[in-house]
Amino acid sequence: MYIALAAVGSLILLVLLVAATRSNEFRLERSTEMHAPPDKIYPLLEDFHQWIQWSPWEGLDPDMKRTHSGAPKGTGARYAWDGNKKAGAGSMEITDATSPHRVVINLSFTRPFAAHNTVDFTLTPAGTGTRVVWGMQGTHAFMMKVMGVFVSMDTLVGKDFEKGLANLKAVAEQ
Repeated sequence: MYIALAAVGSLILLVLLVAATRSNEFRLERSTEMHAPPDKIYPLLEDFHQWIQWSPWEGLDPDMKRTHSGAPKGTGARYAWDGNKKAGAGSMEITDATSPHRVVINLSFTRPFAAHNTVDFTLTPAGTGTRVVWGMQGTHAFMMKVMGVFVSMDTLVGKDFEKGLANLKAVAEQ
């Protein structure tokens, strides 16, 4: 019995130690090339009203409450949502919109956990189309670092970015 308790205690201590050595900072990104010019893609990013067409999270809760405020699009545009357990709750504000190349967003989650990150979209010409990079960076709270011992932020969110970029590509290439 004591050996089992000591083993479990040692395992918990090991996980906590590994988590403590992890960086507080993270950055993840995904990219894709689209057969559309930047000036066709950019409006889908700088206007939160357009996100319903391509965001991978918009369909998580059909009853999600959405609030748009601030500027109608571009710098100063704000979007807040409050949804079910899957969608959570939070807000976004565009802090930089440089047409047609870059959109930077402050992202704040309030549920299921508090987090504050920076999201950026960068559009660059690529052949006859555009390379779109979707990135997110921020800091990990200690509990997120503990979770990261088992599953990385890149694994958790990366697949959503890939789905969102595929959706965005389908809309932009219409």
